[in-house]
Amino acid sequence: MTRPATAYKVLTAPQMADLEAGSFQGAPIDIQDGYIHLSTAAQLTETVDRHFADEPDLWVAAVDLEALGDAIRWEVSRGGAEFPHLYGALTLDTVVAYSPLERAEDGSVALPVTG
Repeated sequence: MTRPATAYKVLTAPQMADLEAGSFQGAPIDIQDGYIHLSTAAQLTETVDRHFADEPDLWVAAVDLEALGDAIRWEVSRGGAEFPHLYGALTLDTVVAYSPLERAEDGSVALPVTG
């Protein structure tokens, strides 16, 4: 199975401000679990619907997994699906694009446009 080179992190506005300042150490659930939860493009909409349904002012950051190297581990999570987990801080230099969370006409989360 070929794994994608890009994953996505959903962030609140204050978390996005931390990332824009240089690095994001993780949301409370990330810190509790010991890694930063990321989602593939195919997993992103379900992640937002399940964990961020009532959150206003969200952002989506596209993360270059290859730049993070061994800090990324693919681990089985809900429903037996593998999710990318970042063991360490998310730094702005590994983010290839970010934008406010928007939805496409079909209800899916729109991905940030990468350069």
